[in-house]
Amino acid sequence: MLTIYHNPRCSKSRQTLTLIEEKKREVTIVEYLKTPLSIAKIEQLLSLLKLSPREIMRTKEAEYKEQDLANADDATLIAAMAATPKLIERPIVTDNKRAIIGRPPENVLSLMQANN
Repeated sequence: MLTIYHNPRCSKSRQTLTLIEEKKREVTIVEYLKTPLSIAKIEQLLSLLKLSPREIMRTKEAEYKEQDLANADDATLIAAMAATPKLIERPIVTDNKRAIIGRPPENVLSLMQANN
């Protein structure tokens, strides 16, 4: 079972979800803008992604500059993502053992192949 942290207004997120559905994979959809992720969940996803908080931040968002996050430490970045979910890169797809960012959407194929 896959989980996609999804923003339906994002074309890459929609394309990634379509790829998953075309492969007839079961998927849980979490609209993280409606249901913000906890600090613990963000930390878990970072561990699965093997990335730093800054690597999954949308640094071009106005909120990034408004919150003065350019020189923030990891804990501050994670707290900012929990408080302002728009700052999280999307989509993130996980099988609870590994995770990927669906940019480009085809990245999700490697995650699905590992679960065949």
